Amino acid sequence: MTATAAMIGAGLIGRSWAMVFARANWRVRLYDSVPEQLIAAREHIEAGLLEQQTYGLADDAAAAAARVDYVANLEDAVADVQWVQENAPEALDVKRELYPRIDRATPPAAIIASSTSAIPASRFTEGLQGRERCLVAHPVNPPHLVPVVELCGAPWTTPATLERARTVMNDIGQVPILVKHELDGFILNRLQGALLSEALRLVGEGYVSPQDLDRTVQDGLGLRWSFIGPFATIELNAPGGVADYCARYGAFYRSLAERPPAPTVWDSENVQRVSSQLDPPTTSTERDARMRWRDLRLLSLRRHKRDEPDSN
Repeated sequence: MTATAAMIGAGLIGRSWAMVFARANWRVRLYDSVPEQLIAAREHIEAGLLEQQTYGLADDAAAAAARVDYVANLEDAVADVQWVQENAPEALDVKRELYPRIDRATPPAAIIASSTSAIPASRFTEGLQGRERCLVAHPVNPPHLVPVVELCGAPWTTPATLERARTVMNDIGQVPILVKHELDGFILNRLQGALLSEALRLVGEGYVSPQDLDRTVQDGLGLRWSFIGPFATIELNAPGGVADYCARYGAFYRSLAERPPAPTVWDSENVQRVSSQLDPPTTSTERDARMRWRDLRLLSLRRHKRDEPDSN
């Protein structure tokens, strides 16, 4: 019997998740209360799946697109499903209002997962009757091209739920990682936040232009980190591995840690110093074109990573 997943919210993340599940042979019900969102989502999904087929990331785009149903009623969307992926706005009050409806209408055995980027599940699932089957499954935008998914349960999420979630993510071609304890922002955004804070400081204090900082990441750290992570990197950067690397360079990194970026790097004055040096898209058409360029580059990189082994 074909499994069914409900996507709650038909914005960019909901549409992307719909493609992930549909190309993995799941039935998908994509829900949104705004009819125009569902119309736009259909066009986006059909075009996206066809593009993924061209790059070898989807077997049959037409068949995958046909597995997506567009639903205007929440209770209809979540009836008789095995997985619910909530993609509502990043607002605690919205989630607290939405989750009781999802919990009541969803089969007791279904997993209820949130795409939230930073809010732990305990803050919006505590009062639910089925709270033990709720967790965060935080993707990276766009999840149909960037496969990592952070799985983070609340204190009452059962180990069986987390294990089932990991199995589902693996089965649909994603790369799940387990966040062992709740914390704001989970893992990826905390790492990203540390780099962004230092980047805002370096540009804001005049050490480097934003363009050169971006090049440092995209043609330096990011190029290397796209196939080996930071620990695997430093393991190869000293003859004695990680311990040797830390012994050699620990004093320098400790000195950096003693002067972390001030919170003011995120204030409007410093942000203006940075943004005034950028050349961002000025219209929605330009922004859409830049996003499409990004997605095509990600498609190429995803295909390369699929075809090349992770290690010798």
